[in-house]
Amino acid sequence: MIWPFNRKLEPVAAEYLAACKQGVPKGVDVADLTVLVIDAETTGFSLDNDRLLSLATIEVAEREIHVRSAKDWLIYQNVAPVNEAMKVHGILPSDTAKGRPEKEVLGEFLKSLGSRLLVGHHIKFDAGMLSVAVKRHYGIKLRGRVLDTALLAMQELPAFHKTGYANQKPPSLEDVCTSLNLPMMDRHTAAGDAFTTAAIFLALCARLRKRLERPVRLEDLPVTKF
Repeated sequence: MIWPFNRKLEPVAAEYLAACKQGVPKGVDVADLTVLVIDAETTGFSLDNDRLLSLATIEVAEREIHVRSAKDWLIYQNVAPVNEAMKVHGILPSDTAKGRPEKEVLGEFLKSLGSRLLVGHHIKFDAGMLSVAVKRHYGIKLRGRVLDTALLAMQELPAFHKTGYANQKPPSLEDVCTSLNLPMMDRHTAAGDAFTTAAIFLALCARLRKRLERPVRLEDLPVTKF
């Protein structure tokens, strides 16, 4: 009998874990990093019961959005319920039936991620869904650092500063775009929201750099770990 903890990791998982060991120094200039911005659309909001329907990534480096790096996957699921979530993202069961296998998509995602900072808007849920899915297919959880642009907006934009009110919610993508006077790209599509989030990240880092009067370091951002 082969116990689960003795199971050999698949190459893509082993390579990802090896990359994670490199880490990112807290004092590094964020402009010198390549960060990976993501967005996902799902069948619902339960980490245990729902599934990924689409995933998009785009890289930000040297204070620019690298458009050619953009990736966008439609993910096959044998069950894609017609529910309230579908009314938001518009992905029909007939669409996801034509998608790529979830394991293949996650393997490509892990190769793109490596030790990079993962950025998203309200990223806790998307990162949680991805980590659960990676665990399901590859036997590992996501590691490294993540940044929520909603929390960065609360740090840098007076309109969203923490008030001490217990029920205060982080600002939505629409709220932040309105405050920054940024256009939104294809709202409620993974690719569109990932691009918009990347633009928000750059705009907020520019504000932070101006406020600090020096380059933005990783330690200046509200970064958390998985």
